[in-house]
Amino acid sequence: MLFMLAPALQTACSADDEVAGPGEGNTNGAGNSSGGGSGTGTATGSASPTGSPTGSTSPTGSTSPTGTPTSPTPTTNPTTPAPATTVSPKVAGCDIYPPSNAWNKNISTDAVHAQSATFIANMGPATGLHADWGTSAEQYGIPINSGAPGTPQVLTWTTSWGPKESDKLLCPGAGGNFCYPIPTTSLIEGGPSAASGADRHLLFLDTTGAPTNCTLYELYKTQNYTGSGFTAANGAIFHLNSNALRPDGWTSGDAAGLPILPGLVRYAEVTAGAVKHALRFTVGSTQQGYIHPATHAAGSANASLPPMGLRVRLKAGKTVAGASPAAQTLITAMKTYGLILADNGSNWYITGDMNDGWSTIQSGIQSAFNQIHGSDFEAVNSGAISTAGL
Repeated sequence: MLFMLAPALQTACSADDEVAGPGEGNTNGAGNSSGGGSGTGTATGSASPTGSPTGSTSPTGSTSPTGTPTSPTPTTNPTTPAPATTVSPKVAGCDIYPPSNAWNKNISTDAVHAQSATFIANMGPATGLHADWGTSAEQYGIPINSGAPGTPQVLTWTTSWGPKESDKLLCPGAGGNFCYPIPTTSLIEGGPSAASGADRHLLFLDTTGAPTNCTLYELYKTQNYTGSGFTAANGAIFHLNSNALRPDGWTSGDAAGLPILPGLVRYAEVTAGAVKHALRFTVGSTQQGYIHPATHAAGSANASLPPMGLRVRLKAGKTVAGASPAAQTLITAMKTYGLILADNGSNWYITGDMNDGWSTIQSGIQSAFNQIHGSDFEAVNSGAISTAGL
């Protein structure tokens, strides 16, 4: 069965330009200006697609969010970080990488990067954070589709680098090198009416091997299914039981070559009161270099700009007046696990899933985010900057 989550209330989408492929520009906010519907586990607040592909069932879901917290109350912001991750974050019963994975690493005590001040100065230091997610009505946020695999679908690439930097999965018989078992009813970021040139990410989490052996499929610029496979710019397969990276120089649905799902702000985690992984974010200008776990870059030859994969954390002493419980959960996550630079886009846009539950808590989160600016972060030293494969 395929499941999908719902999004949160967002009054406006941004138009930032992500670059996922070599020289390719994406026009979405928080890395995404179009939203999506996300679904992990049981869908909350998202409309279930109708019809089911051969070999898979139709998505199902409830229409009312669960776990909605009570009205926001003022809180103080702790400076003591949460303990290190000893278990993996979960989506639809799947471990999202081992606890040792970079996405799940507690970086609260890691050394500050020698170029931190330079990088932050070139990342919009006066810009406030933006919660780049929303509800299904807005089609804002990135949908997470999950469940049993569907019939393998032939993939047709719309870019020259699609077949060169996409993971192969052989088709049955002699059908070609690229067939992903993505159910044809899967939700695409921005919805069916999203512009064909928008990011239109499609995320599908195959839960067959849950909890420790799930597989994530991600497509970029995915066009609406028309009955003969999927058309997209790029495809990536991530085996979530391993810390293996994509080949150096390879892109993905993000310009950094990273998976998208592990870094999404997810409604279920926020309302549960703990986000134990780094968050995906974008900035307007990057250098032509990357830090692992990123494997790709799409920037300029300017070493004063941040590289893809740069890890930043909210300074321990930063406080936010009257932060709601949901906002406080994210503040703690940003101090403990930080953010990973994943794409070119609007400065300080943090990406989340699409879930109708957001409508009751989004304003409190954004209110807190308005008090947090780029200058409140510091870059940490998480590895060497590389240009291998570019």
